[in-house]
Amino acid sequence: MRSSRPITVTLGNQQRGVDARLESGAYDSASEVLRAALRALDREEEVINQIMRAKIQEALDDPRPGRDADEVFDRIKRIHAERMKAAGREL
Repeated sequence: MRSSRPITVTLGNQQRGVDARLESGAYDSASEVLRAALRALDREEEVINQIMRAKIQEALDDPRPGRDADEVFDRIKRIHAERMKAAGREL
């Protein structure tokens, strides 16, 4: 019994990439191409998750005191207003 089921996918411009891989002989079917692409996406997402976990841990381990969110957002608003004024676009 199959553990997967057939699906229909509309690839748009990516269809050319699938076709090129099939024509090159690198893959025997569009299903193989898509499975390889999903494995690559899984690897990419895992690397991003590892990087994000490391950055979060780094922030948690940082001994410096935190910053007040209201102060941070006030500063961002002030900088944005200054940039808009310099560009001739008042808020």
